[in-house]
Amino acid sequence: MHVPDGFIDAPTSAVTGVVAAAAVAVSLRGARRELDERTAPLAGLVAAFIFAVQMLNFPVAAGTSGHLLGGALAAILVGPCTGALCISVVLLMQGILFADGGLTALGVNITNMAIVGVVVAYVVFRGLVKVLPKTRRSITAASFVASIVSVPAAALAFTLLFWIGGTTDVSIGKVATAMVGVHLLIGIGEAAITALTIGAVIAVRPDLVYGARDLRQPLKLRVGGELVDAPAPEAAQPVAARTSRRTLWISGLATSLVLAGFVSFYASASPDGLEKVAEDKGFAESAEEHAGADSLLADYGVKGIDNIRLSGGLAGTIGVGATLLAGTGVFWAVRRRRTDEAADVSPTSTSV
Repeated sequence: MHVPDGFIDAPTSAVTGVVAAAAVAVSLRGARRELDERTAPLAGLVAAFIFAVQMLNFPVAAGTSGHLLGGALAAILVGPCTGALCISVVLLMQGILFADGGLTALGVNITNMAIVGVVVAYVVFRGLVKVLPKTRRSITAASFVASIVSVPAAALAFTLLFWIGGTTDVSIGKVATAMVGVHLLIGIGEAAITALTIGAVIAVRPDLVYGARDLRQPLKLRVGGELVDAPAPEAAQPVAARTSRRTLWISGLATSLVLAGFVSFYASASPDGLEKVAEDKGFAESAEEHAGADSLLADYGVKGIDNIRLSGGLAGTIGVGATLLAGTGVFWAVRRRRTDEAADVSPTSTSV
């Protein structure tokens, strides 16, 4: 889904750049309400984890692969505004450091993945959570469905932009059919990754999952020597944490480093959904060479290191570290701004 330079014309790219910038500004403001001293470090880790998992292309059809978009995962873990910022940070790191996704197409990519992907996923997720029981299984199931829906929605957003400003004269109906078809398959893989990740975090720290903030467990009463659920709904209490934030953070970082530094070597080498559709429908040649094609980390390898495994692993590790630092810096700044604003409006004295 990383759109390269050349697919979309300059005017459309400029407009989506303005839309993306406005959305990031709104998300920065909204993230102040979502982040606190506990979740700010987690948000940076979420960005790094999504960067790592996006390196793991998985096969979805003959000669086609897919990878995580991450909108649903980020929105459910840390909130829709913070989630949009997470995806934006990842896209920025990929475009600047790894020549993945065009620089002039950055607004297009943020619009598709960080705005449409996040918004659609979170709307579907919240809609399902409202009608389902407040249980861990319901949260996990809702995240699965939201992920499946969000991926073809982002594919449709690209199709719309291509219809408006595509640089190649191609039947838009054929592009839409192909994009939605292949991204429905990719959505299944995305849903599996998202549900497994959400379920794993909820199992140990449900209080840190934004989408599970209403999750409750029934109060247990001992009756006749056995524990039973208290009948009154108001007797429910927040689900207890099973591990510390530090342990969760370290485990998440270690997982991200292993995925990007080692497991990524075994990722599918087939073109992803967008690349495959572009090849099949005849607009792949309109892609322009990335401005950073000769950079040190272009194409997720370290220039000058001939060993492919070592080069890719080191590039992935650097990417996780850079994304973690950038994301954590942004979210700590947002959190600090919220704290400063709260201090400014707090009464310093009272009089009678």
